[in-house]
Amino acid sequence: MNALQEFNLSERSSLQELPTSIGQLSALQNLNLDNCSSLQKLPTSIGQLNILQELNLSKCFSLHELPTSIGQLNALQELNLLKCSSLHELPISIGQLNALQNVDLLNCSKLEELPTYFCQLNALQNLHLWVCLSLQELPTSIGQLNALKNLHL
Repeated sequence: MNALQEFNLSERSSLQELPTSIGQLSALQNLNLDNCSSLQKLPTSIGQLNILQELNLSKCFSLHELPTSIGQLNALQELNLLKCSSLHELPISIGQLNALQNVDLLNCSKLEELPTYFCQLNALQNLHLWVCLSLQELPTSIGQLNALKNLHL
């Protein structure tokens, strides 16, 4: 078992993708990809990071989508997608993230909608949607987010 708990790749502007072997970092709790502005996608193997608690993808300007396997991150508490300006949508599987407490979508200017399954995030406390210029509406079931304390539109 690999004992690496934190992996910081912030400020790697030329990084376009992660190796699929990242899924083998079974002890990883924090993955920081802040300001990896050329990162285009995450490997499907990211779903194998069973105890990952924080995923920081802020300022990954070239990131178009998240893999469906992100829904397998059962321990994920914080998802930072701040300024992911190329992100069009969130996968339906995001509704499976039962431990997710904080989601930052600030300035995700091409994000068009939140999937209905987003409203299944029972632990969600903070949701930041400032400057999501393409976001047309919130899911009608947004009222089901009983733990939600802060909603910033």
